[in-house]
Amino acid sequence: MEPDKIKTPFSFNKAAIIAIAAYIGVQMIADISSLQIVSIFGLALDAGTFVYPISFTLRDIAHKILGKEHTKTLIYSAAGINLFMAGYFFFVSVLPVDLSAGGSENWIKVLTPVWRITIASIIAELCSELIDTEIYSWWVEKITRKHLWARVLISNGVSVPVDSLLFAFIAFYGMIPLPAVWEIFIGNVVIKYLVTLVSVPLIYLGKETEL
Repeated sequence: MEPDKIKTPFSFNKAAIIAIAAYIGVQMIADISSLQIVSIFGLALDAGTFVYPISFTLRDIAHKILGKEHTKTLIYSAAGINLFMAGYFFFVSVLPVDLSAGGSENWIKVLTPVWRITIASIIAELCSELIDTEIYSWWVEKITRKHLWARVLISNGVSVPVDSLLFAFIAFYGMIPLPAVWEIFIGNVVIKYLVTLVSVPLIYLGKETEL
């Protein structure tokens, strides 16, 4: 049998490849951005807040196309990649900087991992995305396969506050005043819900596959 004719448990299509690449890319961008804390409308937020919520909808797209088990593999893989990225950035930060060849010490100041924030981000992502997976599966299997938009709103409605709570308290509890931690949590939830609403139409990309 020719190599391109060999059957596999599922077939990749363009939508699946885009969803996987975008999911991992968004998570990496969010993790790097989360090193910066910004102020929006008086609320303190990590800068990753504005892009990370899209990953929940991208996870839903992957789930729709690839199925539950493959999506869980994607979640674990993304966590591993983000951890490797942080470790590699740390490795680069301890190497001697060659200023004469164009190296910059600013790179170290900006991209050296703040390990507590980095670990908080990865733990929050892993736990909330796995919860999102279970809620999504429950909705599809027990409630209805119709109304794709509802899958996003219901699953994200649970996973967003879990993600925000874990991140805010693991990253900042004991380092900053407790009211400020709650402020970060509330700001994260509000922004992430708004981004979720904007990202809902993405769920209609790709054909659903039953595995």
